[in-house]
Amino acid sequence: MSRKKNNSKREPMMFSFGDPEPVLNNSITQALGCFYSDWQKYYEPPISFSGLDKMTHANPYHSTSIFFKRNQMVKLFKPNSLLRLTDFHRLALDYLTFGNAFALAVKNYLGHIIRLKHIPALNIRRGKDNIYYQIKQGSYEPVPFKRGEVLHVMTYSTGQSLYGVPEWYSGLHSALLNSEATLFRRRYYKNGAHLGYILFTSSPDITPEIEKMITEQVSKGKGVGNFKSMYINLPNANEKALQVIPVGDINQKDEFEKIKNISADDVIVAHRVPPALAGVKPTNTGGFGDIEKIDSVYQKNEVIPLTLPFLELNDQLQSSQRIEFNKPNNTI
Repeated sequence: MSRKKNNSKREPMMFSFGDPEPVLNNSITQALGCFYSDWQKYYEPPISFSGLDKMTHANPYHSTSIFFKRNQMVKLFKPNSLLRLTDFHRLALDYLTFGNAFALAVKNYLGHIIRLKHIPALNIRRGKDNIYYQIKQGSYEPVPFKRGEVLHVMTYSTGQSLYGVPEWYSGLHSALLNSEATLFRRRYYKNGAHLGYILFTSSPDITPEIEKMITEQVSKGKGVGNFKSMYINLPNANEKALQVIPVGDINQKDEFEKIKNISADDVIVAHRVPPALAGVKPTNTGGFGDIEKIDSVYQKNEVIPLTLPFLELNDQLQSSQRIEFNKPNNTI
């Protein structure tokens, strides 16, 4: 009895895994906008203030750049009776972190502003008719300020005009990638995956008791103790009765260092802080060049423009109490 030959041909098959997904759960960069809540009486920020606050502590390059720029602004500020150094110190940090800074205008009986106090931007929301609200934890009812009582300093956003968006926002994905790469590497070492192996046995001399003991010892190799050694004696077994087949590798096959360096460069570029001033270690023998010239150009091109939005508050202040900044001494 002969078997019929199957001459049918299978069609080639092809499939894809789809487009790359963004780091965050949704595409925030395409959904920038402010939506008014009738129940809460204020506009929701285009980006979560809470998320921006947490990002400050998620990446060392990101936090270093913000704090460095804050210090440069504070260094040029001229304290006066209207705005004290402590308040400006906090306003500058809010401005760089959230793209927004809020100051409470304390007025005298004539209605003149005599003092500006910092209000944490994290909990401030903007409502209609230039009225601002402060949200408090555990309370569903926001606390309103009087009209004109809050002065708002913000960066300009092309998507809306109610809130500012931090200038470093384009580097958010790189900052998250840098942080997640570090967390992945920590877990990689903690669970001993870099020294992973398969323990293969084929000896009939291994009793259930010995097998149980080996299983317990291998299972204890995770986390603390993953560098412990194990001794096994099989007197009558051949050389291939027990084999260790490595599957992990202590080498950086996941290109951890390259991911860290590239993402760090992206974050520094997003902040426009020269590597020489950001505490980055040079990779070449020549370094980054003349540090004084780099600092001078940075002061002129970056630090001075950062202070300009605060000078716009002078339009609402008396001429005798104006916000002023010193000129950098080393500006070319």
